[in-house]
Amino acid sequence: MSEEKKSILDRVASFVRGDESVEVTGGDEQDEAIDEARAQSPMNALVDASPVAPREGDLVEGRVSAIGRARVYIEIAPFGIGLIYGREFMNARDILRKVSVGDTIAAKVVSAGNEDGYIELSLKEARQALIWSDAEDAVKKQTIMHLPVREANKGGLILEWQGIQGFLPASQLSAEHYPRVEDGDKDKILSALNDLIGKSLAVIMITADQKEGKLIFSEKGPQEKEEKEEKVSRYTVGDVLQGTVTGAVDFGIFVKLEEGLEGLVHISELDWGLVEDTRALYKVGDKVQVKVIEVKDDKISLSIKQLKENPWVSASKKYRKEQEVPGVIIKYNKHGALASIEEGVAGLVHISEFASEEELRKTLSLGQSYDFTITLFEPKDQRMTLSFKKK
Repeated sequence: MSEEKKSILDRVASFVRGDESVEVTGGDEQDEAIDEARAQSPMNALVDASPVAPREGDLVEGRVSAIGRARVYIEIAPFGIGLIYGREFMNARDILRKVSVGDTIAAKVVSAGNEDGYIELSLKEARQALIWSDAEDAVKKQTIMHLPVREANKGGLILEWQGIQGFLPASQLSAEHYPRVEDGDKDKILSALNDLIGKSLAVIMITADQKEGKLIFSEKGPQEKEEKEEKVSRYTVGDVLQGTVTGAVDFGIFVKLEEGLEGLVHISELDWGLVEDTRALYKVGDKVQVKVIEVKDDKISLSIKQLKENPWVSASKKYRKEQEVPGVIIKYNKHGALASIEEGVAGLVHISEFASEEELRKTLSLGQSYDFTITLFEPKDQRMTLSFKKK
């Protein structure tokens, strides 16, 4: 710092303190010195350190100074007196019965100043805000809590925490409590979930959304997650394993690979041919050989069909475009009808060949054989389209 600037700064500081009358004019260095002096002023420092007055929606804490009839006065230093009265008093009367003069309580500002000069407060809203704050902490810390099951529905269980109802989806139940229903009947699943009503479950909170009023729980705690990750890490794509069917659902079958670990065989990976009903092919307890086709996000995807010979490989050597072939109608869909020309190899007869879906179904009956012409044949992608030869 130059001597000139230091001199100017000292004089301006004296002026700010009120020690003397000083005239400072002209020059960038002088202006800069004035700004620095103001920044160092005790008055400015005091203003900067002053607490900000509470605004509507803020949470404040204060000491109960008096309790009157249907109203409570709270000292909120240094801003004045807070007041809980009227509807806010009635809403929180159960809590206020336990409050005494001298107690320190937290409240939420409803109005920063009414016509009488009081800061209007809400104890109930403050309690809700604190509860949701605790919920967010519980999500971050993955706090384990023991909560009773209040209700059940077909999607999961209703739990209660701090007076707020939350949801525990069936998919987040532990292996011990997950409803294993052989035929996937939703009423049977609900019956199995109803058996858990009244029991206390050890859960963690995985979602806390105050705006939506939503709490989501999981029975799959951090320790179980770590254990599962360790188990899953032992498997790699290409592994061929023996497993036991633990459940058959519309979209596939679950296979137990070891204690506490299952994989899914999607319906499309059960067989090269069309599978309409998984339960007709597999029952709980069946022993199956499976191949690992994907390990992702602590989940193992399995295949049974990939352990069988791919019929499209041999079909690529036997069939070609424009070839006439016999086929059996095995299914209708919105695009037309599927016709199988051999086990595991089927093509689409497009609905555009017919005046309507009704005509297609009338012409091509399920289970019946007809002659077709191959119009598209891409065995690598397992795609084939057929044209119906009318006699």
